[in-house]
Amino acid sequence: MKYEKIRREAFDANVQIVDAGLVLLTWGNASVRDPGEEVFAIKPSGVSYQDLTADMMVVVSIESGEVVEGSLRPSSDTPTHAELYRRFSRIGGVVHTHSYYAVAFAQARRDIPLLGTTHADHFRFPIPVTRDMTSREVEGAYEKNTGALIVETFEKRSLDPLVVPGVLVASHGPFAWGRDGKSAVENAVVLEAVARMACESRLINPDALPAPACLTEKHFLRKHGPGAYYGQQ
Repeated sequence: MKYEKIRREAFDANVQIVDAGLVLLTWGNASVRDPGEEVFAIKPSGVSYQDLTADMMVVVSIESGEVVEGSLRPSSDTPTHAELYRRFSRIGGVVHTHSYYAVAFAQARRDIPLLGTTHADHFRFPIPVTRDMTSREVEGAYEKNTGALIVETFEKRSLDPLVVPGVLVASHGPFAWGRDGKSAVENAVVLEAVARMACESRLINPDALPAPACLTEKHFLRKHGPGAYYGQQ
């Protein structure tokens, strides 16, 4: 198979989000982009994770949305993934889940606030929630419009998708991404973790304020800035 590498990577990413406890039943999907071609591999629609294999991953054209390799129907969220790959050209993996605390923030239509350094290590700013979709957007090309809404949210807030690698779609749930499948999974895991931490923090102290910018900037930039020094260089 021509796209065996990204099919394997997409399979691994899907397994990892289940192992991380982010997915119940079939409520989630992960995809991986081919860095050399305008295609991505994604989970097939409605297939149980227990039955999933790498060979089942479906390869789809980013531009047309058509299947280019694979015999199964791709995830119903495929047009959303395609729109993100089209508009966020530097990302190489996308994860969508219905993880508990992130969905709670999405249903409350609230950003995940930047309350501490755990959040800042991965997301430089609060994780945004989109506006509500209009009836026209829902009744039209719903999944593609979901991707367009995410892009709109980042454009309106002047956010870099690699600086804030995740979003909450209002009344729906989280999408996260990264430079590859592995980093997309990691960002999805962190997004759920910081959503839970923020929820618990506000339960303890409803007036908890965002962490000081000097502290959050230090934590983000020591991992991600041009002078990053965290880890082994």
